Amino acid sequence: MTILCVRFQLPPTREAALPELLGLLEEFTPVVEALPPDRALADLRGAERYFKRDAVELASVIRVRALALHGVDCAIGAGPGPMLARMALKDARPGVTRSVPGDAAADFLAGRPVAALPGVGAATARTLCEYGLDTLGRVAAAPLSTLQRLVGAKAGRELHEKANGVDRGRVVPNGVSRSLAAERPFTRDELDPDRHRRALLSAAEELGSRLRALDKVCRTLTLTVRYADRTATTRSRTLGEPTAHSAALTRAAYGMYEALGLQRARVRSIALRAEGLDPAEHASHQLTFDPTDDKLRRIEEAADRARARFGPLAVLPGALAA
Repeated sequence: MTILCVRFQLPPTREAALPELLGLLEEFTPVVEALPPDRALADLRGAERYFKRDAVELASVIRVRALALHGVDCAIGAGPGPMLARMALKDARPGVTRSVPGDAAADFLAGRPVAALPGVGAATARTLCEYGLDTLGRVAAAPLSTLQRLVGAKAGRELHEKANGVDRGRVVPNGVSRSLAAERPFTRDELDPDRHRRALLSAAEELGSRLRALDKVCRTLTLTVRYADRTATTRSRTLGEPTAHSAALTRAAYGMYEALGLQRARVRSIALRAEGLDPAEHASHQLTFDPTDDKLRRIEEAADRARARFGPLAVLPGALAA
């Protein structure tokens, strides 16, 4: 095993600590890829030789250091490639590293549902299941030509390789999170548009606060609405300028929601994702003579200071305080 997939046990309000935890991994290897909001991949091929320990032993050291230095526990999956490491992580729990040796990959995958394979979406899984290929073992045993007829030439070849444990992925160092997400599930399927808008406001406020804590701005906002029948609608909007301003994010979220034209839709959850993150210092801001905008930004700065001192619920928009 040379690849680790690490999930830090971070509450959403502590995602600002993720860069520090990535730095912890970089003490062992420079090949670290952030997987927001709380995960990372680390390629330990060079570290195994340097430290004269295998990946599982290094995972134990990483866990102890994360607890000692940051007070954060983690779950870790280990495998010969990124795909298997990610899948191993699903079976891992804090305190124990779940490892998948290369020669045991086929057995590890065989009994799992086809939808468990990264890159297999709901439509592909449904097509495969209709033909009795509901487990990865059956997909691995199916002729390549059959898979290519069902899902296409390229997708069929990739599916056949992955189901047989062939992992051609690699860890791509990036050092920063490229997206942040906030989801608001409802306790019951919700019909009320006002409650939908409150969920959007809450998610946009959270994203704005987290972006500013990380000194980031986003260029794109994506809205995902999940319904009672387990279907979902996703819409994306490129913002007029990169921003971490909660009011701007809220306006964009409201605009996408209104464009859906939902009428008595039974909504199960609403999620917003800020994508295309860049350092705030590199972003430009259109100057305005509107004193209201300047006032809102000053209020936002004061609210951020209060949240940093007293917690994330110290300051809320009036619509969410009730």
